[in-house]
Amino acid sequence: MTPIIQLNNINKAYTLGKVTQPVLHDISMAIYAGEFVAIVGASGNGKSTLLNILTGIDKPSSGQVTVCGSQLQRLKEEQLSVWRGKNVGIVFQFFQLLPALTLLQNILLPMDFVGKLKKRERLTRAHYLLDLVGLKDQAQQLPSQVSGGQQQRAAIARAMANDPPLIVADEPTGNLDCETADSVFALFLTLCQQGKTLVMVTHNEALADAASRRIAIHSGHILSDEKTHTRQSLV
Repeated sequence: MTPIIQLNNINKAYTLGKVTQPVLHDISMAIYAGEFVAIVGASGNGKSTLLNILTGIDKPSSGQVTVCGSQLQRLKEEQLSVWRGKNVGIVFQFFQLLPALTLLQNILLPMDFVGKLKKRERLTRAHYLLDLVGLKDQAQQLPSQVSGGQQQRAAIARAMANDPPLIVADEPTGNLDCETADSVFALFLTLCQQGKTLVMVTHNEALADAASRRIAIHSGHILSDEKTHTRQSLV
């Protein structure tokens, strides 16, 4: 089976003036469709940099990145934007919803950008996604008018807008209370059961253990990569 993500000997370093700071060292991994992968490790060890490379937001200093059949280091910025819109949904820790748009409009926006669906179909899908994440009655609310947990669920719906095969989340429960974090995580499990692939950076050990696979990063190296116990909801 072909991996949905294939990293071969990825190295990443940032240069500031005359100083070069290595961040990732010889990272190689394969992630397959339907896996729920938790990436763990202390702050400053390269987790977010790794996610940025997986999504084409950043490029490696060396090595090969193949995601959803495309070698990302070969794509130009405009090509990467189109590729990302079709293949990857990104969930941020701080939601990143546009404050002047309603929740419905926030979900419609990536669909309008990609143009995968007809206009009428976009609206139908946006309402379906809001219903999926439990926000059916909040469609016309602005982000400031709903709770943090509801904003995060709206952000997950937005990540699903173009039905991407891959969902990437960077500390998606970091700003949520325990009960809300559990409900968001349960939603991730549902998406995996529907065949989506999820890669999540988290500091929450319980959430990491409930994923199907756990990768620990330390000082830019893969410290461990192991299957966890049978995946189960924390709710």
